[in-house]
Amino acid sequence: MNILIVKLSAIGDVVQSLPFLEAIREGLPEANIDWLVEEAASQIIEGHPAVRRVIVSRRKSWQERLWGGRNIFPVIGEVVRLLKEVRADKYDLIIDLQGLLKSGVLTALSKGKRKIGMSGSREGAGLFLNERPVVVDYDRHAIDRYLKVAEYLGCDSDGWMGHIPVFESDRGGIDRILNNDGVKKRPLVAINPLAKWTTKLWDHERFAILADRIRDELACEVVFTGSPVDGPVIGRITGIMKGATLNLAGRTSLKELAYLYSRCRLLVTVDTGPMHMAAAMGCPVVALFGPTAPWRTGPYGKGHQVIRADIECSPCFKKRCDHMSCMKEITVDGVFEGVKKVLEGQTPEVSGGIERR
Repeated sequence: MNILIVKLSAIGDVVQSLPFLEAIREGLPEANIDWLVEEAASQIIEGHPAVRRVIVSRRKSWQERLWGGRNIFPVIGEVVRLLKEVRADKYDLIIDLQGLLKSGVLTALSKGKRKIGMSGSREGAGLFLNERPVVVDYDRHAIDRYLKVAEYLGCDSDGWMGHIPVFESDRGGIDRILNNDGVKKRPLVAINPLAKWTTKLWDHERFAILADRIRDELACEVVFTGSPVDGPVIGRITGIMKGATLNLAGRTSLKELAYLYSRCRLLVTVDTGPMHMAAAMGCPVVALFGPTAPWRTGPYGKGHQVIRADIECSPCFKKRCDHMSCMKEITVDGVFEGVKKVLEGQTPEVSGGIERR
């Protein structure tokens, strides 16, 4: 049996799909499972023992090159090669976990007997399926929604771990960075302060104050994480701090970042992909939520703390807001108390990666 999973992006969404992957691998042990994913999130899947082949779409790179006015012919050649790779096998089952036009088109172009997806798909993605969509509740967590599809396929949705596969080279890279930067052998706390949505952001000075308090009052080492473009902003945050810290923004691959989180006592973060990576690696999370709903996309499982302000308009799911009260009313004291609770074991222990609620 040949299966194709179409889950293209984003990093957090792909991480939250790993329990589904494990469930269908356990339920269909003889199946060959391929995964079609976009380049930015492909490292999450690469090397996973449940996957035979990772097919990588470079859609965003193609868009950037075309908008930049470059020669279109190399882009056309790469698109054609992707389509040939997608159509190289005839699949018994194609599963669109994305539910958007970009995944729907690729699902349509793939050769498969059964093409299934979830209810609530957007941009006409449901038109490319040949079975009635699996009914899911969008007030449930994303992981639960994906596992509902596994159950529809007759697979058990219990017993998964959800880990991101990491290898010795990934561990060695992080170990060298920490050793070279002289991180002491104290508990390690990571802070991931940035996200793509402006409405998810917390005040930079508050992150600096929080980091200093974690260092001074809780005797922990603090490391900041983020993408390459986050580096300058995180540099400004660390520049406000009174104590020294480590800025790893842009210095790690996704697998190295996953391993780093496995070494941390906890991660403090806004709602973004690294939050899900940390939860997947068994790292407790203190997550700051404003415009989005933690019961849908929060850190999954036990041992986490979600910090929210009591604002009537939250969650609004807006990427722009004139007042951003939901984030502005989250205080340093409130987040610090959440960190203390996790470090002192006042929340249930995290064991073995993401746990089910």
